[in-house]
Formats: sequence, structure tokens, C-alpha cells
Amino acid sequence: MGASETVEVTGHLMDSGILSRILDDIRDYGGDYSIDTFDVGHEAHDPSSARITVRADDDPSLQRLLMRLQTRGVNQLDPGEAMTAPADLAGVLPDGFYSTTNLETRVRVDGSWYDVENPEMDCGLVLLEAADGGRRVRTVPMSDVEAGMRIVVGASGIQVSVPSPESVGDAFAPAPGEGAYEKPQAVLVRQVADGMRQARDAGKRLLWVAGPGVVHAGAVPAFVALVRAGFVDSLFAGNALATHDIEFSLYGTSLGLDLGLAQGVEHGHEHHVRALNTIRRSGSIAKAVEDGVVTSGIMHALVTEKKRFVLVGSVRDDGPLPDVYTDVIEGQRAMRAEVADVGYCLMMATQLHSVATGNILPATVPLVCVDINPSTVTKVADRGSNQGRGIVTDVGLFLEQLALELVPDYQRS
Repeated sequence: MGASETVEVTGHLMDSGILSRILDDIRDYGGDYSIDTFDVGHEAHDPSSARITVRADDDPSLQRLLMRLQTRGVNQLDPGEAMTAPADLAGVLPDGFYSTTNLETRVRVDGSWYDVENPEMDCGLVLLEAADGGRRVRTVPMSDVEAGMRIVVGASGIQVSVPSPESVGDAFAPAPGEGAYEKPQAVLVRQVADGMRQARDAGKRLLWVAGPGVVHAGAVPAFVALVRAGFVDSLFAGNALATHDIEFSLYGTSLGLDLGLAQGVEHGHEHHVRALNTIRRSGSIAKAVEDGVVTSGIMHALVTEKKRFVLVGSVRDDGPLPDVYTDVIEGQRAMRAEVADVGYCLMMATQLHSVATGNILPATVPLVCVDINPSTVTKVADRGSNQGRGIVTDVGLFLEQLALELVPDYQRS
């Protein structure tokens, strides 16, 4: 084959299955390999390491393969210097651009290493002039590319770092297939609660991502208790979560279902539209709270506790609420602006918003995805958020137990 590179990887290569996935990636990309050295750790907690010569038909194919391997934490033995090319069109990355991972990343330019700001998967890397005359490197989403930006191309001059299992894994339930179904839920809740406390004690922010199932499952009182106890700093959601929560505040129903009786009520099908109309007349959720129109619920607690929220809509939304971003690119930008200093993320009963959030979070942020649907739980990890762990359970019961664990005076509803 016409191009080759020696790479190295360190970690729990055998018991995690990483080595076999690396070798599968090489063959899937049409490449070949030879394992030059392989050092297996002696004790169970010892890491293993391997050096592998990777071959491909030509240099462009090799560069793409090396980028793929970096999603597994594989680095070139001699990374060399990063290369850049100008973006010739706004919103378009140059051919051969480096496609980022969510791992901590460094880039070498003119012999100096620069930490990449805002690690995020599926972006480009832009080289900027710093205020002190030096250089900066940060991720840039395709939609934010400006003509003339210097964009990193190829995989040369780039190193990634995989977070240690101790830094992201101790507070998590195992993923499906690793005992998540059999492990007592009380233990899982306690592990999540411990992780939240540790993040808060370290001065980090707690990010929540929630779908309307939180309201449907009767978990509004538990969620409100967590907000008031300081365990919610920011919320990402869609139009539906906020609308159903406000409908519950105004009418005691969610999509027309009386949550106290678990049955529909007369004219209940109108309630969500009437709730939307009420907030639109007020002008915003905060104004409706200020005017005493909305007096309870998740959104009321967020407003009164001065916590931030980002609501991003979709084509199916009724209304929508005046606070909802209807331009998804603007919504993504608002979400990115909220992830600084996040130290822990909880995702509840929403597949699309969970995947979107997982895409913009760096791998150093632990996240937990809770859903009654196993496919939702595994979807986040399948998209590359390897720091995520899933718990398959009813979100209402989970939030009740979490509130009991974290809020001393919380009473089960």
C-alpha cells in the first residue's frame, strides 16, 4: 500500500474491546495493519499499550483512517505539524478538513502545542490569532465557518487524550448489556446523586436535558424540588416539555390527561393549545410567571430560581412558545453557549435533544441518559458519546428517587 503511519494507543485495550474495534476500523476503511509492539498490563487495573503500523492506498485515504482512529484515542507516534487551508466559502469547510472528536485535543503549529478550545465532535478546527499576538485553536461548526478562516486539514500535528475511567465512570450505572437491567435502581440513583454532588462541590454546573415524558410520568414535583435545591443549573428541552408543563400548571393535565386520575377530561384535547395561546399573549414564559399567570411547575421554578433554559423547536411544534428557538442553527448556538463549566449532564426521556447535547459536550463531562426505551439509552453512546451511561427505567420513578436522595425535606408525591 502506498501510505503508512505508526500509531500508538494506551488504555484497557483488552477488557474494553477497544483494540478489536481499532483493528475493525482499519479493515472497514480499506486499510491494513501490523502490530509492532503490544504490552499487556500485569494487574487488572494496569493499562495496556500497542504500537501499530497502519497502511492505506494513498495519503488522503490514510488521513481519513487516522481521523477515524482518533475517535478511539489513537495517536500518531510522530504527529508532525498541523497543516491548514483557507475556507473559500462561508459555511463550507475545505476539502480534507480534520473532523473533530469530543476528546481533549492538542494541535502543534510551528513547534508549539495548543489546546483546542470547546472540544466538540463533528466540527472543524480553526487557527486564530490570540489577543497577545500568539495563536489559538478552537472547534468551529460547519454553519459558522467564515470565508478566509484557516482550517486544519489532515490528521498531522494532532493528539487526543481519552479521559480516564475514574474521571467519568464512577458515578454511572453500567450501559445496557453490562448489568443495567439487573442492578438495583436505588444503587444507580445513589451513584448518580453522588456524581451530581461531586460536580457541584467542584464548582461545576449541572445540565439537564428533558422531554415531555417528565411531565407525563408525573415527575414535575420531583423536578421542581431538584431545581429549588440547587441541583439544576441549566435545562435543554423542546417546545413540548415547556408546553406540557405549563398546561399542567394551568389545567392539571398533560395533553388532556388528568395526571391525578390518569384519565382524559372533557375538552382536555384543547388544553395544550390554550396553554400556548396564554403564554404567547403574555409575551414570554418569564412574563407569564411575573404576572402570576403561571404559578407552579418546572418552568415557573426555573424562572423564579433564575436558572437558564434553552428551548429548541421542531417542525411539528404547535404555537410555538415565544421562548422557543425556531431556527435550529440559532438554537445550536444557544446550547453551545451554555455548556461552559458544565460538570455533569442528565438526560431524561428525550432522544433527539439527548443526541444533540451529547454531540456538543466534551468527553470529559460525565452524562447519564434515563429512558424507558432501551434504544434511546444506547443511541447516545452509538453517536460517539462514550462518556455516557444509560439507565433503562421509568423516568418518573427515577426522578422521585433522585429527589428523595438529594433533597432532605422532599416528600414523595
